[in-house]
Amino acid sequence: MRDEGMGGTGYGGTYDPGPYREDAASVPPDAPSVPAQRRPEGTGGGGHRRGGPRRKQGRRQASRGRRFLKWTAIATAVGVLGTAGAAYGYYEYLASKIRKGERVSGKTNVAKPKADAQGDTAMNILILGSDTRNSPADVKLAGAADSQGARADVIMIAHLSADRSNMSVVSIPRDTRVDIPECTDPKTKQVYAPTNNIINASLGRGGPGCTLATVQNLTGVYIDHWLMIDFAGVVKMADVVGGVEVCVKNSVWDRPTAYIKHGGSGLKLTAGTHVIKDQQALQWLRTRDAFGSDAGRAKAQHMYMSSLIRTLRTQNLFGNPARLNHIATTAMSAFEVSDEIGTPKKLYDLGMQLKTVPSDRITMLTMPHMADPQAPNAHYLPAPEAATIWSLLRNDVAMKANGTATTTAPTTTAPTTAPAGPPARAASVIPVTVVNGTAGTDTGVATPGRAGGIAQTLHTAGFTQATASKQAAPSQGTTLVYPATRGAQGKSDAIAVAKALGIPVTGVKASTTAQAITVTIGADWKTGTDYGATLPKAGTVPDNADAMNGNDKGCMDVEPIYRWDG
Repeated sequence: MRDEGMGGTGYGGTYDPGPYREDAASVPPDAPSVPAQRRPEGTGGGGHRRGGPRRKQGRRQASRGRRFLKWTAIATAVGVLGTAGAAYGYYEYLASKIRKGERVSGKTNVAKPKADAQGDTAMNILILGSDTRNSPADVKLAGAADSQGARADVIMIAHLSADRSNMSVVSIPRDTRVDIPECTDPKTKQVYAPTNNIINASLGRGGPGCTLATVQNLTGVYIDHWLMIDFAGVVKMADVVGGVEVCVKNSVWDRPTAYIKHGGSGLKLTAGTHVIKDQQALQWLRTRDAFGSDAGRAKAQHMYMSSLIRTLRTQNLFGNPARLNHIATTAMSAFEVSDEIGTPKKLYDLGMQLKTVPSDRITMLTMPHMADPQAPNAHYLPAPEAATIWSLLRNDVAMKANGTATTTAPTTTAPTTAPAGPPARAASVIPVTVVNGTAGTDTGVATPGRAGGIAQTLHTAGFTQATASKQAAPSQGTTLVYPATRGAQGKSDAIAVAKALGIPVTGVKASTTAQAITVTIGADWKTGTDYGATLPKAGTVPDNADAMNGNDKGCMDVEPIYRWDG
């Protein structure tokens, strides 16, 4: 993640409250107070230090504004994706509000990608909506739980490009059946064995860190951070921004019916546009049956998020410190975050990076999926086209609705220049193991003979010691690793192999477990002998990803049985 710094805030140094007026409206009831002797005199912030010279009004106001940001602590409502960071006068107070947990609590081997030529890396954030009912507020909002433990109602990957010019948000339907790895609950230390189950169950098998590991293994995409919000948090955030605009094409009432008797969210709206808040916002995000399916629910969540971003960007938060403080403190109590971003400053830095992306360069889409043969009317499996989405994310290639590129991200097949090092040995003396991972997951279908075919390609290129492994190792993405013990020479040899197959040099990584240079052919390279030729072009989003642009103001379709005469 880039260190964007504090911009004009000048964070750091000795705390000095300076001549800033503490309005009662801007301070939460339980916030610590400034000692009386350190408060400025006068009202409206027009006072000055005793004995100090008065300055002209314009300079005084500008200086006071700078000091407000410089000497007050920083936090952000990052969960709303793309809003400004939030400033507040008590860093320790905000820090005490942050709830945090382990970044990863499950077994995963997905490595963090290397920086690009400019030293920048893309960032991936897992956004989770929990249906836990651990608090009285959550029980009141959602009713009694129909099963024990927490589940992930919302699972989204927010991808921020390395150049911070575009962002993609990919929803994984909560009813998708996947492989969940072995996870350890950070709080109870209970170890959960690996299983094949619905992805929303991962949250109750080791917390957000288990869901993160599950998503990494499914996609091959390294997840830098996670953010999680519960029922009460959704309501808090909807209320603090003044409501969120949504639209339905028909009147909707998501309720029990003769065909589906298990409840519904209770959402009841007339056709057209509405500004929703409080419990109605939660009902919108949880509506499934009235919107047709879990995929329909994901689309409604995308509409809500896009509208929320647009709403916040129209509000001049830095021009209204009291409102800014209110949003910041609300966010601190609404979200739980992974440890490595669990300070107000780090959340502020993250928020400032997210806010740089214009809404028309934000693409929201849903993982392509198909019916699960084990429960075709209830569950999904990732569709083959999902591999394209994961490849776009792994390779930091821009995507946008309607197939339009959001950036001119390079899609060249030529490997980047390798750093200086010893020359590679003769191809004929370099052992290479080729593994067939084209199944993608343990439940996928591999391309027969794929490892042997690529091994033959290497033979033709002079790597006569290349052999096809008899053991498959399903992988969403193609990887090339070399034994870390071989050092710089091993890296040079591996780069030579990468060039022969069209694999970018940036994809070559050291491994502490590899016994030889190992090429694992992932689900993103099922055909052909030039991996570079398979890299997706900017904007090549599959049609069944249901993509929408951040500026789109669509209306949700409503299933006929859930319409009413309102």
